Amino acid sequence: IESAVSGAIHPDDIEKVRKSNERVLKEKISLPLEYRVLRPDGTERTVWSEGGKFIADDTGEAIELIGSLQDVTGHKQAEKALLEEKEKYRTLFDNAGDAILIHDFHGKILEANRTMSERTGYKREKLRQMSLKHIISFSDDVPAGEHSKKLKETDRASFQAEEVAKNGSTIPVEITAVAFDYRGRPAVLSISRDISSRIRLESQLHQTQKMEAIGRLAGGIAHDFNNVLTAILGYADLIMLEPVLDDGVVKKVMEIRKAGKRASDLTRQLLLFSRKQVTEPKNLNIDLLIKNLCGMLHRLIGEDVKLIAKLEAHTGTILADHGRMEQVVMNLVINARDAMPGGGKLTVETKKCYLDESFCTQHHGMKYDRYVMLAVSDTGLGMDEETRKHIFEPFFTTKTAGKGTGLGLSTVYGIVKQCGGFIWVYSEPGLGTTFKIYLPEAIGDNEKPPSGVIQKQDLRGGSEHILFVEDEPNIRKLASKVLAEHGYRVYDASTGIEALETIDRLKVKELNL
Repeated sequence: IESAVSGAIHPDDIEKVRKSNERVLKEKISLPLEYRVLRPDGTERTVWSEGGKFIADDTGEAIELIGSLQDVTGHKQAEKALLEEKEKYRTLFDNAGDAILIHDFHGKILEANRTMSERTGYKREKLRQMSLKHIISFSDDVPAGEHSKKLKETDRASFQAEEVAKNGSTIPVEITAVAFDYRGRPAVLSISRDISSRIRLESQLHQTQKMEAIGRLAGGIAHDFNNVLTAILGYADLIMLEPVLDDGVVKKVMEIRKAGKRASDLTRQLLLFSRKQVTEPKNLNIDLLIKNLCGMLHRLIGEDVKLIAKLEAHTGTILADHGRMEQVVMNLVINARDAMPGGGKLTVETKKCYLDESFCTQHHGMKYDRYVMLAVSDTGLGMDEETRKHIFEPFFTTKTAGKGTGLGLSTVYGIVKQCGGFIWVYSEPGLGTTFKIYLPEAIGDNEKPPSGVIQKQDLRGGSEHILFVEDEPNIRKLASKVLAEHGYRVYDASTGIEALETIDRLKVKELNL
């Protein structure tokens, strides 16, 4: 046997064939064997040999073995390709970024990938002993049975649910389920994608749009209300200019002016929130601003609150209005103080930072750039999620009646946005609160040269002809009255078209302004 085929056997398989032959001859048994052979042209083939019948001589010694030799090269190549394909899909299955489950239509888990194991905290062996209901929490609106029914009808279903980890924590997921045959039985391939970031960004976008809408509404109301207040305060001032006034009348007018001023302050804060207030931005060193405020802040927060300033050297400059930024710091510090009625620790921190792709992806609207970060943290009561959703809305407050207007944080929001910045709040009940503001670092010199000092002068009055155009009737009447009382000849118009008609009606040389 050896001399008949050994020349064709692959060198690496000769020893295996020799040992098999020795055993066959010694034990007079038939052993199947797979090995490789070389053809005369040098090509390699795989063969399967299987003995069938021994022929012995008169002494009983085996002299022949009748068997078969089958070329199984094609089969082996197909088998190898199949194993490689399985290995490829196993690699994809195990290393997918999404969690993947294979389960039957009753929810019994048959297989789970590495991501599912890592995300839930269960070993894969344990997952194979569990049911889908142990790690997936379906919405009450659409029970699991509905998804299973749709899957059977269409072979595909997509839905949102919550993935429950071993420690009880949950994450929102989007599951795509596909029906297929797994090892000869109907099964479901479920791909579970973590959508925490997407939901967070959608929430941030919704919050931004809501704040923009509130800002437009507040700005419009503040503008109209401001016009009414201008007329009220203007006429109050005209009354005070009367040469003879009763003391009682003077007191009443002063109360009118006082109430009007308070209302005017509210509209000014609403205009700040809606970013319609005129500002004078300049290059500003935020560290220097906070250092100059520290003395006032200590008096503001009281002795039971410890103030800590962590100011990074060379933080850089921002382009902002000095007075507005002081208001931002003061409002945040007051808010932090009020959150610690029993005292605590208040930290004001600055840092120069470059926000990378990872951070910006998690925070809607932010761009990769250099920012100056201002953070105000307290160790106070903290806020729940519902409170955080409304914290920047005008007139929203958690304080008792008379303790605040609800415009402090909305004013901060408006100023930060007007500076091109972003503000985020991090808080949990009982764990304190941190407000982080990111303002773009200023590039170049944006300082405006100081203008000359304007000397205050008494109103002179005159006899010139003035055309006054104003769409608000109360303000138009007030201004016309004040100008007329100072000797001017006043023509008024409510629109540009009406003003042009007035000019056509009059001689142009009669108008001085």
